[in-house]
Amino acid sequence: MSLILTFIGKGGVGKTTTAIAAARALATQNKKVLYVGQQAGDTLSMRLGVELSSEPQLVAPNFAAVHLHSTVLLEKYWDKMKGLENQYLRTPFFKEVYGQELGILPGMDSALGLSFLRERDAEGKYDVIIYDGIGDLETLRMLGMPEILGWYLRRFKQVLTGSAIGQAISPFVEPILRSILQVSSTDDISQQAGEMSSVLTRGQKAVNDPSRVAAYLVTTGDPYAIATAKYLWGSAQQIGLTVGGVFSRDQITDSDFEPLAICQVPDQVTELTIPENLANLAPKPIEINTLTKQVKLFLPTFNKKQVKLIQLGPEVTIEAGDQRRNIFLPTELAGKQATGAKFQDSYLIISFG
Repeated sequence: MSLILTFIGKGGVGKTTTAIAAARALATQNKKVLYVGQQAGDTLSMRLGVELSSEPQLVAPNFAAVHLHSTVLLEKYWDKMKGLENQYLRTPFFKEVYGQELGILPGMDSALGLSFLRERDAEGKYDVIIYDGIGDLETLRMLGMPEILGWYLRRFKQVLTGSAIGQAISPFVEPILRSILQVSSTDDISQQAGEMSSVLTRGQKAVNDPSRVAAYLVTTGDPYAIATAKYLWGSAQQIGLTVGGVFSRDQITDSDFEPLAICQVPDQVTELTIPENLANLAPKPIEINTLTKQVKLFLPTFNKKQVKLIQLGPEVTIEAGDQRRNIFLPTELAGKQATGAKFQDSYLIISFG
């Protein structure tokens, strides 16, 4: 398994420069590093001095890089899905549909990027994978996808198995979802749902584990850049992603991002050290204490007026900014109603009766 890192902040603050510098530094520490870029254009190849493709290319000792193209990934994963269909179904449904025909639907870029990261992580070839995505909110939505898809799978399982509309659309939705998640196809919808749910649960646990996935904020002293970084910090907590620290070219006050560690970096940086275990020292995005009957969510930069809380059965939905998080309560709290919520030291504390 790999440590997956990403760098988020306002456009133009040097996120890609920071990510590449971190990759180079980690490679010199004898760690095998894969840099994954998913931006439009050929600027990554120009920056790294290597013609990048959808397959990892060696940039320097221990340092490989790849530039993802969604059309190439969709074709590759579609062909894999068709191979699984041929293996498991007597009458494959999509044998006459070819990956070269498929266009990219909204949201597919993120789903395909996440599948690529999962595939590379499972290979075990790299100690660190650095993801440099198409946009910060897109990156956060991508990393939050296992949890969100898991929620949709739970909510709409009965629709897919019981209703006429579910049976009508499932032949079209399920193969695409299977191809992206890379799970096998079977005749049993319940078994399909179980297999997909297992994949999504593992992905969610990885995102929630700072020793497996972490983000770092990148900013300058510009007030707009600081405001954007703080907003993204709070949004990252909503998907359970730990933010390990802040990198800035300018001097910024500790109070802006307290209690995160702030590392000032020079304008012309070629290597950037990532302190070890820093993410593990950062505040946990969520803590559930069944003894005190409380759920604590670390939501910096938000206040009580900006947060909306909804409870439906064993699930609590937290809306903050442009992010929603669905918390599936443990058995000890599943049958209890929320009796109160308060903000304290950047934590939203929800109590259950």
